[in-house]
Amino acid sequence: MTDTYTVVVVGGGAAGLSAALVLGRARQRTLVVDAGEPRNAPAAHMQGYLSRDGMPPAEFLTLGREEIARYGVDLVRDRVVDVEKGEDFTVVLAGGRTVRARRLIVATGLKDELPEVDGLAERFGRDVLHCPFCHGWEVRDQPFGVLATTAASVHQALMVSQWSKDVRFFLHTVAEEELSDVDLRRLAAAGVEVVPGEVAGLVVEDDRLTGVRLADGTTHARSVLFTAPRAVPQTGLLQRLGAQLHETPFGAYPVIDATGLTTVKGVWAAGNAIGFAEQVVHAASGGYRAASAIVGDLLMTDLDAAAQV
Repeated sequence: MTDTYTVVVVGGGAAGLSAALVLGRARQRTLVVDAGEPRNAPAAHMQGYLSRDGMPPAEFLTLGREEIARYGVDLVRDRVVDVEKGEDFTVVLAGGRTVRARRLIVATGLKDELPEVDGLAERFGRDVLHCPFCHGWEVRDQPFGVLATTAASVHQALMVSQWSKDVRFFLHTVAEEELSDVDLRRLAAAGVEVVPGEVAGLVVEDDRLTGVRLADGTTHARSVLFTAPRAVPQTGLLQRLGAQLHETPFGAYPVIDATGLTTVKGVWAAGNAIGFAEQVVHAASGGYRAASAIVGDLLMTDLDAAAQV
């Protein structure tokens, strides 16, 4: 048995819920398929979202689900395992259900792959952090460490120096020769200390990060460690549909227009499915744009069809 919706939204994070809210209010029969794996799940709070600053991400999503339900939007905790494009889209869920939709929004986000350092993953989102805009204020003026993943990590070390003047840049597996003269001059100007040598693990006491331990046994007292995870875009559905992707330093993302429309007719993308740096506020905005574009697209499609009758 196949259910029919006007729009299926794949992903129930900020982008997907925002899109669903707009679609529901526009009286479009909408289904949100949510696998329950938000990127910001490790974080205790989200910051920088006007009127929602400091709210726990789980609470934000709970409120969003309550809001879309008021407008008749269906939400199912499941995963899309296949999608085919014909006159409409046929969407197959892991639980065995098949649905059809006239339009599709892909808001499947991305996954963060952390460097393989002992203890790092367990502290991620607590005192091992990625984004200073998300967490810098909360840890301001503490002793920072920055764990390099590539030579491009210099940018992160320079950025976090705006929140603390005690920053050590651990080169880890990056050779000092890989840093340019400009990098070294900027690091020195920012007061960032460059520490060569591979990081072997973290020092944790009373459930708090207190230091970074190098492979040679030396320890640097630090209470916060920033690092840049490797972004793994969840673009499998888009690739299956034949969407064109473009390569970036942070992975391959779909080619889209200003509304999030991909190169596949009828398929929009939003949130971290379109880029590494989409914060919650950006994701919500992208979902709104995609949904409003779909409403207009459906209207004009139906009016043009009626005019030809």
